[in-house]
Amino acid sequence: MSKRFILMLSALFLLGATALPAAARVGVDLNIDIGVPPPAPVYEAVPPPRVGFVWAPGYWGWGPDGRHVWIRGRWIGERPGYHWVPDHWEHHGDRHHFEAGRWERGH
Repeated sequence: MSKRFILMLSALFLLGATALPAAARVGVDLNIDIGVPPPAPVYEAVPPPRVGFVWAPGYWGWGPDGRHVWIRGRWIGERPGYHWVPDHWEHHGDRHHFEAGRWERGH
């Protein structure tokens, strides 16, 4: 194959990948329901504010070894018109369901 042909194919692929509407993109949704409550939150000092970012606090995740694992807080780019709902666990009967952090309109 010629370099020109490979470049054209690469350009077409990149154009197609970036031109897909958001609804056509593939995503992964993982539900975690366990019978073990998460430990008490770990204290993390919230750093000083950063322009254009919001602080997503740390939380207990569920590790591949079947135990809770602390995920440290992090800065995420803000989205005007939205507010960040932190990652958290919800108690439902004898189960604990993990809700991943997400952006919601408003505030």
